[in-house]
Amino acid sequence: MKKIYFIFLFTSIFSFAQIPSGYYDSATGSGYTLKTQLYNIIKGHSDLGYSALYTTYLISDIDSYYEMNGTMLDMYSENPTGADAYEYIYGINQDDGTGGTSEGEKYNREHIIPQSVFSSESPMRNDAHFVVPSDKFVNAQRSSFPFGVVDTPNWTSTNGSKRGNNLDSGYSAGYTATVFEPIDEFKGDIARMYFYFATRYENDIDSWSYTMFNGSSDQVFDLTFLNILYNWHIQDPVSTREIDRNNAIYNIQNNRNPFIDDENYVFAVWGSLLSTQKNERFDKISMYPNPVKNDFVCFYSTQNLDIIIYNILGKQVIIENITPAKDFINVSNLNKGIYLVKIISSQGAVTKKLIIQ
Repeated sequence: MKKIYFIFLFTSIFSFAQIPSGYYDSATGSGYTLKTQLYNIIKGHSDLGYSALYTTYLISDIDSYYEMNGTMLDMYSENPTGADAYEYIYGINQDDGTGGTSEGEKYNREHIIPQSVFSSESPMRNDAHFVVPSDKFVNAQRSSFPFGVVDTPNWTSTNGSKRGNNLDSGYSAGYTATVFEPIDEFKGDIARMYFYFATRYENDIDSWSYTMFNGSSDQVFDLTFLNILYNWHIQDPVSTREIDRNNAIYNIQNNRNPFIDDENYVFAVWGSLLSTQKNERFDKISMYPNPVKNDFVCFYSTQNLDIIIYNILGKQVIIENITPAKDFINVSNLNKGIYLVKIISSQGAVTKKLIIQ
């Protein structure tokens, strides 16, 4: 079909998140300067104590996205494509120091960055941005192992989360010992929790020892694990669930995860370590026509791209891959209206607005 081209005007999906006006106005730098600017924005949040996490979860971690039945949303037991093997209702089977010898018995609080890293000190121990509800038994199987890409699992949870030696190839090359790997649905969530932690606690983190860290307060991450986290961040973009969780925790704890509010901050801070490609900036990739009256939207890039189109309610309606040889997506089956198009490349992600007439 004939292709028609017009200039494209874009906006961000995150205008729909409840980000206070001016919240990131001082985040004007790049690299580690930007990370420090973000630190100054998100530090000094309310510390409500360890027990208050369970109260926070009543708002921040309810399943309104999969079964949509108000049960606990646990990244280690949630099956995004079918029925969960078990579910928890808050207040029932909460960890009391007993049980939890198999899945589905008890739930507790999982520190995505283990408590042992920071000697269980506050406010880290109580920070809901990286402390999540979890099945107690799966939490124990994860233990304090770093996150990575499992080669051959020696244990697998009911939803497919697994433990085993790290795959020493591809983007996970450089480490061979035991790691824990969540399912694809939540890899980006976990990566962005790490980027938050590295930023929020940058004034202390160089004194903490952990396999995934390199002992610095700026880079923070060992390169192998930085590559793993970055790839997970790109492969699993920010979801409605993450946006809602970020807003809920902000309303209680009074600070936000910047890497959920703007996915591009990750590349802006650590990009010099992540990519030496000399292709065009991912946020300058062109998309034509817009508004579109015909059947095809074309993308012009020298890169391979992943394209996700969302309707105004945040539902994914199209997921496709773009290459320099196949540079268009057929949108003829979509109704007239406004859509959000997430463009994901090896350098980062950007979201643009598409109008179908």
